[in-house]
Amino acid sequence: MKVIPVVDILGSRVVHAIRGKRQEYQPIRSIITQSVEPLEVANVFKNHGFGTLYIADLDAIIECSTSFQLLVRIFDVTGLELIVDAGVTSLERAEKLLDSGVSRLIIGTETLTNKEFVAEAIMRFGKERVVVSVDLRGDKVLVQRGFNGCTDAICLLREFEAMGVSDVIVLDLAKVGTGEGVNTAFLKQVLETFNFEVYVGGGVRDIHDLVGLENLGVSGALIATALHNGKITTRQLKAEGFL
Repeated sequence: MKVIPVVDILGSRVVHAIRGKRQEYQPIRSIITQSVEPLEVANVFKNHGFGTLYIADLDAIIECSTSFQLLVRIFDVTGLELIVDAGVTSLERAEKLLDSGVSRLIIGTETLTNKEFVAEAIMRFGKERVVVSVDLRGDKVLVQRGFNGCTDAICLLREFEAMGVSDVIVLDLAKVGTGEGVNTAFLKQVLETFNFEVYVGGGVRDIHDLVGLENLGVSGALIATALHNGKITTRQLKAEGFL
């Protein structure tokens, strides 16, 4: 299983995302870095041995930006594999994002109005460059008003499966930044029903949670809070073969 650190960027600073309530996000407080500058934080993760970085570019999401210069800098300086959610819902923005050194585009249901954009992105860029994030708050799928697909998670995953999606993130925003644990019951249902590569975000508490997720058959785990507060260390990750 791959362990991927997360960088949430808001106001050009790395912030501590809690429960998806962006108005309450504050700059990170971390035992592994004194900086809140995205490039410096990315470099810290690289120096700790990580090869992949998940970035939620909340500034780009809010501003619907087509300029991804910060991502270009992060890629040029660190050489990390970047998987990025920038709220992309058009092929034009997707192409500009992928031209910015980003390896894989994340399409999050929270910003999605038209499910067919997923199929269009796969057709244009290939399924290996597209990851769909099923954004949940508890059992509820988060989508934009007027969304034209299923709003039940399993039903929606079936629709994505039919489009050729191979990699999905199950992201429970109600648990992000809380250290409350992961909804393993729902994960088991997804893993038993589909052949996706499944990544999990939100609620990972410690190394024992990661071992449990690996035993379930999860392909990757997204973590931030547990790295910054020291509940998961690089020494533990190396000892368990995650790093």
